[in-house]
Amino acid sequence: MKKSVWHVRKDEQKRNKMIYAVIDTNVLVSALFTTNTESATVKVLETMLQGKIIPLFNEEIFEEYEDVLYRSKFHFSPTLVSQYLNTIREMGIQAERVHSDEKFPDLDDIVFYEVALSKEDAYLVTGNTKHFPNSPIVVTPAEMMELLGTKE
Repeated sequence: MKKSVWHVRKDEQKRNKMIYAVIDTNVLVSALFTTNTESATVKVLETMLQGKIIPLFNEEIFEEYEDVLYRSKFHFSPTLVSQYLNTIREMGIQAERVHSDEKFPDLDDIVFYEVALSKEDAYLVTGNTKHFPNSPIVVTPAEMMELLGTKE
């Protein structure tokens, strides 16, 4: 039986143990909100800090991170937010958008998908897969951990 693109990429990524990914803002928010240190969103951030996930971003994405994560309604520690943002900037790769003709329910989400398209074999990690095209590059945090061979 022939393996799907998803399974071939998954096998390849497990061998390499390093993945390029755009991290959707909702993943960062969920990771900072949860008290469950075993949640997939927390594991994605931990894996990024270990250098196994190399974040991709551009200035539009980074500005959204700042705008959302520093909102007073979330009550996130500004020091913690600053540490995460500095880590993303230092460990990540600034990338350009690659135009997509896909349709999006929320136009603000296009940038995340288009930046993920900029690097071969990169992913977009999101808790809102319905906001993006049905594509093997769009994965949930739990699927990302599976790609890395790590259980949630």
